[in-house]
Amino acid sequence: MGNVAIIVKIMPESPDVDREALKAAVKAAVPVDDIREEPIGFGLVALKAAIVVPDKAGAPDEIEAALQNLEGVASAEIIESTLV
Repeated sequence: MGNVAIIVKIMPESPDVDREALKAAVKAAVPVDDIREEPIGFGLVALKAAIVVPDKAGAPDEIEAALQNLEGVASAEIIESTLV
């Protein structure tokens, strides 16, 4: 088995959410390889996190669920995944 690279789009609850604190919480919750900001509009900035995990059943769902449960996160959605 190989690894799966996952790109997750993380939407904060509001523009007032501290992005640096949210980035730290994301990095503490899952093994993040890279994290970038994507301006959405009206001051709202989404985070896109690149995560590489072992290819096993349920791994992407576990990552998504862990991120959705973070404080300040309105939603976390896997927007891309591929085997590496």
